[in-house]
Amino acid sequence: MSHRLNEQADGVYIISATPFDDDGSIDYDSADRLVEFYIEKGVSGMTILGMMGEAPKLSAEEAMTFMTHILKRVDGRIPVVTGVSNAGVGNLVHLAHASMAAGAAGVMIAPIPGLSTEDRVTGYFSQVFEALGPDVPVCYQDYPQSTGVSISVPCFNRLVRDFEQLVMFKHEDCPGLGKLSQLRAHAATDGLRRISVLVGNGGLYLPQELARGADGAMTGFAYPEMLVEVVAGYAAGDGARAQDLFDVYLPLVRYEQQPGFGLAVRKEILRRRGVIASAATRVPGPKLTSIDHDELTDLISRVGTRLAEIGGQQPD
Repeated sequence: MSHRLNEQADGVYIISATPFDDDGSIDYDSADRLVEFYIEKGVSGMTILGMMGEAPKLSAEEAMTFMTHILKRVDGRIPVVTGVSNAGVGNLVHLAHASMAAGAAGVMIAPIPGLSTEDRVTGYFSQVFEALGPDVPVCYQDYPQSTGVSISVPCFNRLVRDFEQLVMFKHEDCPGLGKLSQLRAHAATDGLRRISVLVGNGGLYLPQELARGADGAMTGFAYPEMLVEVVAGYAAGDGARAQDLFDVYLPLVRYEQQPGFGLAVRKEILRRRGVIASAATRVPGPKLTSIDHDELTDLISRVGTRLAEIGGQQPD
């Protein structure tokens, strides 16, 4: 089965971790288990080679091999988006075309650092879209906390108007709830295509973002089943129950979202869940101390207790 990213994409597109052995090499056995774990937990799709997938720490050859391996393992069961952001447009296009040829649904692109004006942002993406060609569906990653590049709603809407292949917006600006509301309102009043909006930032603001018109999440929280159930709850009109479940997990969501540290937490949870063999991040990367491990153990235990109180399903 082939998938193609489009404006109707919704649900949870999990940002996949990239598992490493303790020596820093990619652990492909753990990568296979990750794929099966994510699919078992009900995700709608996967995103690989994202920022929290440590893509900048991979060589071009490793990125290509990892992408090919994951797409082969998924085997068309769910759509896969490949992060292809790169300082060089030629490198970006090479990975994008290879990904599409291997069966990806589309690609995710963040603006390169240094685009200090919106004219430069639109100029850059005009070059990227021209180089990609019209047949590669694109998700725009709006993550100024990392890239240093902001984009206004009117500027983004110009890109939507000019480029049909721009079908998704990954909303990670912070604070950004007002921006999300403006994006939906302006598209309606200006007669623009209603594109898919998936949200990131670890899911910190997921209930509010869903209430403001987001279609789902694209993030990598180590309990994807919570994200899936919350998104499904809002889609079914049961926001109160979804909010209750989210509130139970919020201490872990918050702990995992610590800047510069949260990836180590995410990987350690996945290790404890038996999905990956090692919680190692690539050097330079964070590592948990014994105190961190104790804190995490306590948080996981408290979440389990609260889930039992509301009749929620206990995580494995």
